[in-house]
Amino acid sequence: MPKYQYHCTSCGRDLEIRQSFSDPSLTECPECTGSLRKVFNAVGVVFKGSGFYKTDSRTGSASIPARTASDSATSAAASAAASTSTSTTSAATPTPVTSGAVAG
Repeated sequence: MPKYQYHCTSCGRDLEIRQSFSDPSLTECPECTGSLRKVFNAVGVVFKGSGFYKTDSRTGSASIPARTASDSATSAAASAAASTSTSTTSAATPTPVTSGAVAG
């Protein structure tokens, strides 16, 4: 639950009260029954870097090029070549088997 700060306009007393968001604001000072005003302070949070504003996400998404069919074919060929080279290496090296485990 957040804490809210109040200031009495009659006696000048400052109060800090823990209240729920759904609780109504205090209006009467518990000491002199004068009227209370809610005090608003600067927030101690600083957002640094990009990505915190609505316009930040729009500039980066347009500059990313879409993948084409030739990019996909090149990527698939490179992946197949890499898996072939690793499969021949793993076939030459025996895999140790521990008790209770099945070698794959």
